[in-house]
Amino acid sequence: MERKEPLATSTLTDIRKKENREVAGKYGAGAAAKSFLILVVDDYIDNVVVISLNLQNEGYKVVTASNGEEAISVASLTHPHLILMDISMPRLDGLAATRKIRENEALRNVPVIAITSFSTEGFRRAAYDVGIQGYLVKPIDFQRMHELIRRLLAP
Repeated sequence: MERKEPLATSTLTDIRKKENREVAGKYGAGAAAKSFLILVVDDYIDNVVVISLNLQNEGYKVVTASNGEEAISVASLTHPHLILMDISMPRLDGLAATRKIRENEALRNVPVIAITSFSTEGFRRAAYDVGIQGYLVKPIDFQRMHELIRRLLAP
């Protein structure tokens, strides 16, 4: 019986083999073995699904959370390589969640990219002040998102 990864959203072996070949082609042969894990945080399920499927199609493993509190918990359990964080969410917003993630020694250096509808300079500055390394405005430009992810995950 095939062992399945309980925290990954995609577990089919032929898809994994195809994803690993695609990742190797984009990042070099060593990258396929790494299989980066990305945490997608958004309170709007349609955004989570679209972003997650797009990332999986590019060869990433994905875990998700629907608010800032869940994001902290999931990040602590899974230690993702990168976090895509919505800013405006119920219970705990993305800025407060990022502050708390930065307090955790094991997660302190995990790159966080803000995903938000707020395009003002004030929100941008607030995001960078809490340690966010990238800022994407909705609707997401997936090409720009992937370029930013590749840059932040580069060795």
